[in-house]
Amino acid sequence: MRKQRVFAGISGVLLAGVSLAWVASVQVAESLSRPHVAASASAQAHGAAAFAGAGFGGISTDALASNAVPWRIVAASLVLEERKTDPSVKSSVATLNVVLARFGFLPHAKIQNFPAGVTQPASSLPLGMTYGDISPIGGTKVRVANLGCAACHAGVAYDPDGNPQPQRAMLGMPNTSINLEAYTLAVFKALRDQIDAPDLISTAQVMYPKMGWRERTSLKLIVLPLVRQRLAELAGKDRPLPFTNGAPGSTNGVAALKLALRTPFIDGGLGDAGVVSVPDLGNRTWRSSLLTDGIYAVPGASLGPTTSPPDTARLHALAAITTFFTVASMGVHPDKAIKSLPDAEAIMTFLGSYRAQHFPGRIDRPAAARGQIIYERQCAECHGSYDANLDAPKLTSFPNWRGDVGTDPIRATNFDETLAAAVAKSAYRSLITVRRGRGYVAPPLSGLWASAPYLHNGSVPTLADMLTPILRPRRFMVGGHALDFNRVGLRLTAHGSYPSDYRPFSTPVWIDTKALGRSNQGHHQGEMLSAADKRALIEYLKLL
Repeated sequence: MRKQRVFAGISGVLLAGVSLAWVASVQVAESLSRPHVAASASAQAHGAAAFAGAGFGGISTDALASNAVPWRIVAASLVLEERKTDPSVKSSVATLNVVLARFGFLPHAKIQNFPAGVTQPASSLPLGMTYGDISPIGGTKVRVANLGCAACHAGVAYDPDGNPQPQRAMLGMPNTSINLEAYTLAVFKALRDQIDAPDLISTAQVMYPKMGWRERTSLKLIVLPLVRQRLAELAGKDRPLPFTNGAPGSTNGVAALKLALRTPFIDGGLGDAGVVSVPDLGNRTWRSSLLTDGIYAVPGASLGPTTSPPDTARLHALAAITTFFTVASMGVHPDKAIKSLPDAEAIMTFLGSYRAQHFPGRIDRPAAARGQIIYERQCAECHGSYDANLDAPKLTSFPNWRGDVGTDPIRATNFDETLAAAVAKSAYRSLITVRRGRGYVAPPLSGLWASAPYLHNGSVPTLADMLTPILRPRRFMVGGHALDFNRVGLRLTAHGSYPSDYRPFSTPVWIDTKALGRSNQGHHQGEMLSAADKRALIEYLKLL
């Protein structure tokens, strides 16, 4: 799970300043979105449930001061904004889900790869949104929502023609349409426009008829005043964050971490444009470091090849690093994040057995057999070796190679010395070895077919473009897209847009590869292969 997103400032609820006068307060709540797990279920099942809905300490008064949101107020504000545009729509959760789907959330998705013994709970919130009830002052009640692993790391399944199926999702696959930047801006605007609307609370009541008097009173007397206070602090600003939070399928975890640890931004945040694509999580437990540039290394681990599946010690170390992701992504304090280690260890156990949806389209098997040889010659040295099985190749060794292949350097350089020092001084100083350096870690290519667009910053739309750099388009659309199973990647016209007869399930965005942090240059490996060899290699990559 790599959580690289932040919502600091979008609600501005500074509950840390409230005097907690009553003893019966609840500062941290359990997530109500965690699936039920049967007592006899496997360790993988417990990990899948944690991955789908664990709160990781993000449903709390602390998180509500930064990343979490008071859900009833946010939901009602978004619906009232929608009614401004179309008065005919109802004040309902159904209307809210239409709005959230535009940002790439999956409101009605059923998880397809739960292990036996896991039951997905009914929820009015989209997949990946965790929620629960806190009591900042005894007797009060506030429904709080945050984002968990599955918001970014549960992707849609595809049919044999490459069409997305938003009602079916796979834990571990990337949500290549999730647009946290657009969601953040929409919530900020909705709160700013609707905070004083006379029907705000009544709209929330209509949407959530079971909301009782305690919660209504808590919203009126505690939440609304604090939201107004924060919005006043942001008066005159057109956005709550000083940096971009990505685009569909990409996030900005380094800038989010700078905000959480209060280290300086570059050019006031304008220079912090080091976005990264959400990856497939297949075989990530083979790594000895995490994040796209390997900045978080397992203490004492060798940077050399990993030649066997991870043992208990490495899973424990990777799980500890994973809990640190909640600092930036969920607003959890570094001193408290490590309390989620049991859930993180369970997730690592689940990921050890995870693999993406098998490629659903046609595969030229003879070509794939030739591509296997080409892969071993051209790609394995950096991306790892797989066994000879052409039905479901298994990773047999992973080099943990990091280097510079000419790709956009902004993401790596944005993790500057000041931020590295702040991490090293935090409560995680004995759990993370910070290793800054040039370039990026070459990832395992498992689940590659479903991970477009490519390169660490999502700047190349198809594998065919990857292997022929001169064809890489300057601009293209992403978000709610279908896949081209011939070129393997986004289904686009020659101009980078979607075909005229295709209707995306979320709102697409144009990616400009001339923008800061979005360069599509570099990684020319495979460029000199013949057209036939490129085709064979792509056929093999479909299998991984």
